[in-house]
Amino acid sequence: MAFWTAGAVGLLIAYLLGSIPTGYLAGKLLRGIDIRRHGSKSTGATNVLRTLGKWPALFVLVGDVLKGVGAIIVARSFCPWLYAELSSSPTASDLQLWVPWAVCLAGIAVLLGHSRSIWLNFTGGKSAAAGLGVLLAMSWPVGLGAAAAFGFVLAITRIVSLSSMLAALTAIVLVCAVEHPLPYRLLVIGGGLYVIIRHRANIQRLLAGTEPRLIRNSQSAKAEAQV
Repeated sequence: MAFWTAGAVGLLIAYLLGSIPTGYLAGKLLRGIDIRRHGSKSTGATNVLRTLGKWPALFVLVGDVLKGVGAIIVARSFCPWLYAELSSSPTASDLQLWVPWAVCLAGIAVLLGHSRSIWLNFTGGKSAAAGLGVLLAMSWPVGLGAAAAFGFVLAITRIVSLSSMLAALTAIVLVCAVEHPLPYRLLVIGGGLYVIIRHRANIQRLLAGTEPRLIRNSQSAKAEAQV
């Protein structure tokens, strides 16, 4: 009973963390708009950049990454503590076996919360930034590798969606190449594929050659956001 209670509480906290609509709040607080009706209709940092500017986008990006970090901290710290409090005789082996699975489920929950926020009628972003936070907190080498892949591809192509998907693929390769617990590998594989699936509209535009690029000219960027 203690296991299921602690696990359920951890999942709920992770989902609610992911559900915090940082991009939506930025639009409402800074310009009084619903960002889901502008640009790509996403609440992610890229659409915030095109719609509101670089500083709001940076705030949203950091906030979304911290949501992923927070979910893993909850799974690693709060949930074991709660499990120990509820259980009459928890053992170190129990926690060693249970915690990686708690991390896996919390990671999935925060990604779902970000993309299917309860506060936005189960809409949201594409979970790339929250996924990066999960990676950095779960296995920083994998997280840094994914971030490096994102930055490298973005510098060459200026296409955020392509950079995000290749970063997700990089994370999958790295987590399988380096020794990690099975739950961590399942989380990265499942989460990476989920991020890619969330970009299916972007994939169609990439194939059609119509996917927008990040451009430095602010006036052009605002015009592009209206497309």
